[in-house]
Amino acid sequence: MTGQRGRLLVGALLAAALLALFFRGVDWTALGQALRGARVSALGGLVLVTVAVYAARAWRWGDLLLPLGRVGYADLFSATMVGFASALLIPRAGELLRPWLVSRRHPIPISAGFATIILERLVDLVTVLALFALYLFALPAPAAQVEGRLTELLKIGGAATGVAALAVLVFLLALHANAGRVVGALERLLARAPRWISEPLGRILHSFSAGLAVLRAPAPHLARIGGQSLLVWLLIALGFHLNHVAFRIDLPFHATFLLIAFLVVGVAIPTPGMVGGFHAFYLIALHQVYGVDRATAAAAAVAAHALTNLPILAFGLGLLGREGLSLGRVAQVARDEQSLQEVRS
Repeated sequence: MTGQRGRLLVGALLAAALLALFFRGVDWTALGQALRGARVSALGGLVLVTVAVYAARAWRWGDLLLPLGRVGYADLFSATMVGFASALLIPRAGELLRPWLVSRRHPIPISAGFATIILERLVDLVTVLALFALYLFALPAPAAQVEGRLTELLKIGGAATGVAALAVLVFLLALHANAGRVVGALERLLARAPRWISEPLGRILHSFSAGLAVLRAPAPHLARIGGQSLLVWLLIALGFHLNHVAFRIDLPFHATFLLIAFLVVGVAIPTPGMVGGFHAFYLIALHQVYGVDRATAAAAAVAAHALTNLPILAFGLGLLGREGLSLGRVAQVARDEQSLQEVRS
């Protein structure tokens, strides 16, 4: 528990520091005027699109899980909403909760389910990089874009991240294709450890490898997952575009591809509810890359963060009862060593 509290404290301090940078130099009167003047209809569209994003995520997760077993959409949607909502309150909780929730109703080992979460993250990264590359190298730069060292660094960073994502994908493919040999080698190493350690870890290795089975699915199935991923991220882009419409920010739809790349970096900073990192990187993209007025850009960032998270939090908390959970139990699963051992075995 001490370790968890320490991480939460560090995350809160990071969030506070990033928010201080975010609000530094902002004209509070102009910020308030921008928020009051936002188009409510466009913001309402953002809320609807946000729910659609997670509905599509649940649909795609079902196909990632399909080689392990068929899971009903209602269970997928509930686990997705509860998992992502929990992650807003307890960092990284969703990664454990989602496969744990599904395993309670379906014969899918939690370690195997967790492997699909890793694959999901990788597919998301590949899709974001594809849209980012499309923005940088194929689509016309928006007229408002400010060329400079920042855009050059973006190209270098995008290329490096793409190489890293490809390396991880190759590793996972090799792991699944040679699962027997890899697991066997690791089991021989584990044989030197005490039995109470080696046996649970051995089961985890086998289950995790089984969770990568979708990598060897037929091409049409993989294409379906790719199409679902594209749908997820185009919906996310549509939500941000509607947010720009709400604040009268005149940018083309594909400008959101660059914004998403910034936000992927921002939300990777381990702060509670993605507070601070999301805001700071949204502001950088709009203000420094597109020259949007600082107060307007800050208002758009505040609205985007609230309206892409609060609906999911409301859905997730509402579905806790369906899952027979309380926030206390969610926190226990995330932090208690015994619960984590149960999740992994």
